[in-house]
Amino acid sequence: MTLKGKFLSAAAAAALFAGAGNAQDLTVAYFLEWPMPFQYAKETGMYDEALGLKVNWRAFDTGTAMSAAMASGDVHLSVSQGVPPFVVATSAGQDLQILDVAVSYSDNDNCVVRDVLEIDKTNAADLAGKKVAVPLGTAAHYGFLKQMNHFGVDIGTMEVVNMAPPEGAAAIAQGAVDMFCGWGGSLRRAEEHGNVLLTGAEKEELGILVFDVTSGPAAFVAENPDVVATFLKVTAEANAMWADPANRDKMLPVIAKDSGMDEADTARTIDTFVFPTVEEQLSAKWLGGGAQEFMKGVAEVFVEAGSIDSALATYENNVNTGPLAASQGM
Repeated sequence: MTLKGKFLSAAAAAALFAGAGNAQDLTVAYFLEWPMPFQYAKETGMYDEALGLKVNWRAFDTGTAMSAAMASGDVHLSVSQGVPPFVVATSAGQDLQILDVAVSYSDNDNCVVRDVLEIDKTNAADLAGKKVAVPLGTAAHYGFLKQMNHFGVDIGTMEVVNMAPPEGAAAIAQGAVDMFCGWGGSLRRAEEHGNVLLTGAEKEELGILVFDVTSGPAAFVAENPDVVATFLKVTAEANAMWADPANRDKMLPVIAKDSGMDEADTARTIDTFVFPTVEEQLSAKWLGGGAQEFMKGVAEVFVEAGSIDSALATYENNVNTGPLAASQGM
């Protein structure tokens, strides 16, 4: 199955804005059950105040849906889009750019095998022929492919069903699938019915990095550099607030409510997240070269799996550090 879609030019997305000065509002995509500090800024009006315009927020189930919304012009920016869906879209010709590293979370995106099967990393070869729920073109899909390759499982023998994480979690609970791959609250619910094959640390040892980005259509970013830089600045401020334990008691309830989660689950989830500083994001590990190299590797895995037709020669043009660097001087 190919993951290509029909993408409009990024110029179509930018058409809603005639430049930063004429912007009337900003529409931003995000995930529910994916608690992050930016949600405190979202709910307390920090973005609206700093930008001087109305920010409209739209919740999505997958990063691939975010790409489609940016292609149609329905969304201007996406917070916490997974790198694999970003790679799928850009490999298919959509002109998107990574603007910052939103979060790193190797322990919060994983695959779970039903406990009744008694399959773990010692006998993972027994997954051949099993049915798995995977949201195609996402970080979970990439992790699934890499893990199956590591364990020597022929994916061609498996029945792979394209399911958003909430659907996949319900399916493994009902016994309709043998394995679930996904993230966030859906991953926690799936773990009630099974076990993970590899821990986050074990996945990182295999080169399975898991991080999300803030992304946007290239033309929109070019037309509205100040809007984008200001948005990233507020995000960084919220991250810095969360990094100070003194702020957590006031921030956690707000983040939990906006995520559609209780405070205990929110705390457990967000404690597995890492939010790099702006300085760290601009370093060679991340946007200074590491992310570009990682995207090329993701694309090659998807090509080998037959999920996309071809990879770009380079993904360097799909990273724009200009607005993030500019945010430091605001």
